[in-house]
Amino acid sequence: MIDSFLKYLQFEKRYSAKTVLSYETDLRQFEQFLVGDFDCPPQQANYGLVRSWIVSLVEDGLSNASINRKIACLRSFYKYLRKQELVAIDPMQKIKILKAPKRIPHFVKEEDANLMLDNVVFENNHEGLRDQLMLELFYGTGMRLSELINLKENRVNLKDRTLKVLGKRNKERVIPFPAHLAKLIERYVKTRNLEVAKHDHGLLFVTNKGEALYPMLVNRIVKKYLKAFTSVEKRSPHVLRHSYATHLLNKGAEINAVKDLLGHSSLAATQVYTHNSMEKLKKVFEQAHPKA
Repeated sequence: MIDSFLKYLQFEKRYSAKTVLSYETDLRQFEQFLVGDFDCPPQQANYGLVRSWIVSLVEDGLSNASINRKIACLRSFYKYLRKQELVAIDPMQKIKILKAPKRIPHFVKEEDANLMLDNVVFENNHEGLRDQLMLELFYGTGMRLSELINLKENRVNLKDRTLKVLGKRNKERVIPFPAHLAKLIERYVKTRNLEVAKHDHGLLFVTNKGEALYPMLVNRIVKKYLKAFTSVEKRSPHVLRHSYATHLLNKGAEINAVKDLLGHSSLAATQVYTHNSMEKLKKVFEQAHPKA
């Protein structure tokens, strides 16, 4: 049953391989708990057994956020089994998520981001121009790491200054990019074509051998430059994505527009970035309102 559910996620829901693997890990762990401790397969689990597993996770010191992710996984799993008429009763009906502290995303200060992008002296070769363009696109478009790695060259429209990326669940979206990047993209592509052996994958960004980039390399590059110009605790492409969203909202961007730019499926995912904007609004209120 787990295998059929995973195939459903992969081929019908079109989840990424990473997401499917995450579901599989959680479900196998749940299955091992049921079979090992109660000799019970997942399709026969009831509310009490599910709750026992959750309690065991809490006792093992797992964070509430991680446990809630596993609860969400089980909800999807049993919803699928109900739809397939493989179980009569959903054991997740009375299961509630645990309270988790609200996480405020890490982001780079606007002045630090500008300092980094305006003052780094990049080498005038493929590697240098590639690193510069990657940093500019992460901060200038808010794209995800996977979206940048898989960005096709023919999805870059220099005339309209837009990129077409493939996001989560294979959803395409078009993102505008800053005007000054058009020339940098042209310069990078020209240098790449001169210095790097051409491959037929059609990707914009490649290694010095012409192969597709891999996440560890991109993370290492971003961390290197962020470390030199900011004191933010986490240094990753996702931090630049957080910075993009936060700075847009600080400048007055409409939250629904930011949601679409980020490729979020719900507004709730975007609202986490309003934390800093709210602090600025509070300061404006305190300075300007007579009753503040």
